[in-house]
Amino acid sequence: MVGSPVTLLADAGKRPVARRGVLSRKWSGILEPYLYVSPAIILIVAVMLMPLVLGLSYAFRDIRILNPFSGGFIGLAHFQTLMQDSAFFQALLNTAWWTFGSLLFQFSLGLILALLLNRHFVGRRLVQALVFLPWAVPTFLSGLNWAWLFNPVVGPLPHWFTALGIMDSPFNILSDPDLAMWGPIVANIWFGIPFFAITLLAALQSIPSDLYEAAAIDGATTRQQFFSITLPFLAPTIAITLMLRTIWIANFADLIVVMTNGGPADSTQIVASYIFTQAFRRLDFGYASAIAAVLLVLLLAYALSVIALRRAMSHSS
Repeated sequence: MVGSPVTLLADAGKRPVARRGVLSRKWSGILEPYLYVSPAIILIVAVMLMPLVLGLSYAFRDIRILNPFSGGFIGLAHFQTLMQDSAFFQALLNTAWWTFGSLLFQFSLGLILALLLNRHFVGRRLVQALVFLPWAVPTFLSGLNWAWLFNPVVGPLPHWFTALGIMDSPFNILSDPDLAMWGPIVANIWFGIPFFAITLLAALQSIPSDLYEAAAIDGATTRQQFFSITLPFLAPTIAITLMLRTIWIANFADLIVVMTNGGPADSTQIVASYIFTQAFRRLDFGYASAIAAVLLVLLLAYALSVIALRRAMSHSS
């Protein structure tokens, strides 16, 4: 039965209101999660993105503290200077040596230590706490201690190396351009081993013990269990820890600044310490920002490559 004209008109007036109510509930449902995280988003923008944008803008401006007439826009001038800066390219090579030399030993020794700590023995908790100690020591104090250890006047290492036949006579390797980089690398290895040991130990303890028991029943050796069970389970943790630690080491100039200050003859100058030198010693914040921007691009490309490689490997498996 068809309703009266008055009823039809009333129903037609209610439909837009009902439609608007549905749309408002839909949008409120979409926006509600963002409202909950908005304080965190605002904090991230204020603390991270704004300084990043401001720092990148300095790369295109002439910001020299001692020059009162600086501050103007100069475009790509800093990057053109950078392409002709031999000290920067030397620092780039030193960064690769510093990063991958430290990373290789940190990861290898950290993995071995994690495998040892994963076994049950008396005093394991105490040993785990002692392993974490280098990570808790302030980097300034760590660099200062290692600089003293390599000093033949107050440190024992040169005398031990001489007794072992590694050196002809005790001398400070931090003053030798050919050997100086090994000092900060050794200090960085000692400092970074706990990160890999603790992280990989947590991943090892999450592997079900039933898998090892089944493999042992099937006659698998310890080596076969390691490559068939342990490494596949550790692969995601290894990938993310290696990526993060590579970025951290490339940006980590504390030990170098304290132990060698980039010397002798810039033999230990890495990109991060070169940025520090340009910004806080030569007070050229514009040029330092340009170097930092190049380092940011290189590390971002590295991180994206690792993530893409990891995804390709996961899809293929």
